[in-house]
Amino acid sequence: MSAVSPLHTHSAPHETRLAALRAELARRGLDGFLVPRADEHQGEYVPARAERLAWLTGFTGSAGNAVVLRELAAVFVDGRYTLQVATQVDGGLFARIHSADQAPSDWIAANLPAGAKLGYDPWLHTPNEVEKLKAAAEKAKGHLVAVEGNPLDAVWADQPAPPATPALPHDIAHAGVASADKRRQIASELAKAGEDAAALTLPESIAWLLNIRGTDVPHTPLPLSFAIVNADASVSLFIDPAKLGEATRRHLGNEVSVAAPGDFLPALAALGTAGKIVRADPATAPVAVFEQLQRSGAKLVRAADPCLLPKACKNPVELQGSREAHRRDGAAVTRFLAWLSREAPKGKVDELTASDRLEAFRAETGLLRDLSFDTISGSGPNGAIVHYRATEATNRLMQPGELYLVDSGAQYLDGTTDITRTIAIGQPSAEMRDRFTRVLKGHIAIATTRFPKGTTGSQLDALARLSLWQGGLDYDHGTGHGVGSYLSVHEGPQRISKAGNTIALQPGMIVSNEPGYYKTGAYGIRIENLVAVTDAAEVPGGERPMMGFETLTLAPIDRALIDTTLLMPEERAWMDGYHVRVRETLTPLLDEETRAWLEDATRPL
Repeated sequence: MSAVSPLHTHSAPHETRLAALRAELARRGLDGFLVPRADEHQGEYVPARAERLAWLTGFTGSAGNAVVLRELAAVFVDGRYTLQVATQVDGGLFARIHSADQAPSDWIAANLPAGAKLGYDPWLHTPNEVEKLKAAAEKAKGHLVAVEGNPLDAVWADQPAPPATPALPHDIAHAGVASADKRRQIASELAKAGEDAAALTLPESIAWLLNIRGTDVPHTPLPLSFAIVNADASVSLFIDPAKLGEATRRHLGNEVSVAAPGDFLPALAALGTAGKIVRADPATAPVAVFEQLQRSGAKLVRAADPCLLPKACKNPVELQGSREAHRRDGAAVTRFLAWLSREAPKGKVDELTASDRLEAFRAETGLLRDLSFDTISGSGPNGAIVHYRATEATNRLMQPGELYLVDSGAQYLDGTTDITRTIAIGQPSAEMRDRFTRVLKGHIAIATTRFPKGTTGSQLDALARLSLWQGGLDYDHGTGHGVGSYLSVHEGPQRISKAGNTIALQPGMIVSNEPGYYKTGAYGIRIENLVAVTDAAEVPGGERPMMGFETLTLAPIDRALIDTTLLMPEERAWMDGYHVRVRETLTPLLDEETRAWLEDATRPL
């Protein structure tokens, strides 16, 4: 999971901004415009310059869209953000719509006037998105029009400059495989497919391929850039040259040429003019890339970014790094949980104090590079807001009889972490224990499952929900997302989710295991560990090779919230075994007071 930025409290500037955008659209002969929460790289985290949706509407979540017409406007969010959008966006200016109830394309089909021109920025939408939007505009007898120069940028007077932080080498001691070897691997895949080159627009793919990292966006160590990887293993990197110091240029070597981002489209045009066969990913690359390749005569292959799968399947060095990062991180989280158990009952700990304290424990490792997302620190009813972020306005004290949900993670050079724990402050109710134990049963089901080669995360998702379903309950988010290696805390292409996914789970992939339950206005529960896909031991008498998960995250789970009468013997055995592993691994890393607390927190059920 990841969180959101502070709320905007005044609606007046958004009224002014909306009016200014409409005036600019009228000046350009447009009747409407699409404002996605996206940058040119389609990343979850975007630089301040690309926070157009937040600037226009006040909504600061990590996913959403706005559609602005002459008379009407709407903001669309998913289930994670329905409560947040209600507090941040003025309902008098924008209709606030759950995208499961009505997708932006359906709203456009219903509301775009006949003959109207609906503008979009071709750098901020993928071809997959544009096809849906175009069909919607045509259904309304209107037109979808690509614009040159974003009209919102034209009226955003104090729009921040693009980030200009240095790109740095990511040491082979952490990367595990040299960039030259990765480039050869990708080049041989392109050659095998009969392709001359691939256009890369995802900065995490480029960071992985070239073994470089940066700080251009919050919480994810990315240098924003584009690249073209060729079938001869050479790479053209399009990045602000000021970001590359002498050491990084040396690290990149002679097979990587460097040019400015503005040279990316001309380079694509040159491939087209030469009649090259070029791959681009319609799910992740902006439509501007496809238009340029088609205009210039390239033979376009629409296929997945060739770095996605190899990046997702961690090598042995990355897996070992992740284990080390989780040990260190687990010790910091355990120190925090011990501190919380002492301080919270005194009635003086609030959400912001708690998240600051947790970050401080991580910083004391001496190896923390950044958080992997804004900590979700929610007590009582705030815990029911899936992507809550505490602010001065919403911050509340933890009270006895409440639940506290903390979802947090860290970036270390050797690995990225993401963990959620739900803690009872004082005595929990029978209902809280029932719900928590059902979530725990789902968590254990994922942790212990065996599955044949070729199984996707969407085929496993129901295992996490079964106990909740039996109680007439469910949750509105995915069960698991991929996680990078000192890269993005949300990494594709694998995931565990109700939504269909064709990507089979493969050894070396890291995914989260995070079922939950949320009672609006009362409390939230989530239990999250990261797990790595492994080749599991053979099943006695089995006929097929099976895979499984290795749990990486190490920190105690609150025993006070477990209703043992709901657990099967094998679930109790898993819980006790996990706690033994947590205690034995972390005890040597802890101070005496925390050791004593951990001993008690991990005693057998």
